[in-house]
Amino acid sequence: MKHLAKEHFVYSMDKDNPPALTVSSGEQIKIDTYDCFENQIRTEDYEMKSMDWEKINPATGPIYVEDAEPGDVLKVHIDDITLGDQGVMLTGPGLGVLGHRMEDFEVKILPLKDGKVVFDEKLSLPLNPMIGVIGVAPEGEGVNCGTPDAHGGNMDTKRIAEGATLYFPVFQKGALLSLGDLHAAMGDGEVSVSGVEIPAEVTLTVETLKTDSISYPMLEDGEGASIIVSKETLDDAVDTAVEMMIDHLHPHLDMSLSELTMLASAAGQVEVSQVVDPLKTARFSMPRYVLEAYGIQLF
Repeated sequence: MKHLAKEHFVYSMDKDNPPALTVSSGEQIKIDTYDCFENQIRTEDYEMKSMDWEKINPATGPIYVEDAEPGDVLKVHIDDITLGDQGVMLTGPGLGVLGHRMEDFEVKILPLKDGKVVFDEKLSLPLNPMIGVIGVAPEGEGVNCGTPDAHGGNMDTKRIAEGATLYFPVFQKGALLSLGDLHAAMGDGEVSVSGVEIPAEVTLTVETLKTDSISYPMLEDGEGASIIVSKETLDDAVDTAVEMMIDHLHPHLDMSLSELTMLASAAGQVEVSQVVDPLKTARFSMPRYVLEAYGIQLF
């Protein structure tokens, strides 16, 4: 298995980034990551004036997949996530949903103990190890790792977890996959602007699919299938995710557009991923039992 150290990272996903590692389709890779603050914060008395805000959301990579071409789909299976021993959160003026009410920055260090995140002396949170930033080089100009879009990026979607499979549209030769911003736990929305940020080691298997391309990232796990869309507003993200899911499923089903729309309304779920990045991210999910009832394979 090839290994990519965290010292090989980028701050933007860009076709001009030279590959840090080259792999073949079907190959497994172990990847080390910094937390989203590039491991700058180690204690709760950290002086925020010392923070280098240019060192935010580093993503390890990029990884060049040898046979990936524009128009293909890159399949990424998350085999394993191994977390560091403590996480960090912060919020402050101008950050997150309540940033307009914050006068000072506050940092919270959260140790991991007995398979949980210790929030305080009364509460420990269940672990949900997940990848906040993961994506490929976009079609046009580079996009900073803090911004999500059709290429993936900072989607902050809690179902991007161990055992899940992601599908990305390939825009550039080699795809140029990068990832970082791991969380030990995060609620839908990431309302304070941070989950429980933590360094980690991620094991992935990548595969190039020579199939019809997709417009936005898709996810498949034990719960079902989702399309993840980022737009300037949640309204636009939701509308596009619903329409893209229906368009993807319709060719697999012997039913009218109206009937499929009713099925989506009865069984599908509109879910919010995050509301604090430059673009807002939502997903539309169809449960596993629907896919199995109709024998639907995403690809």
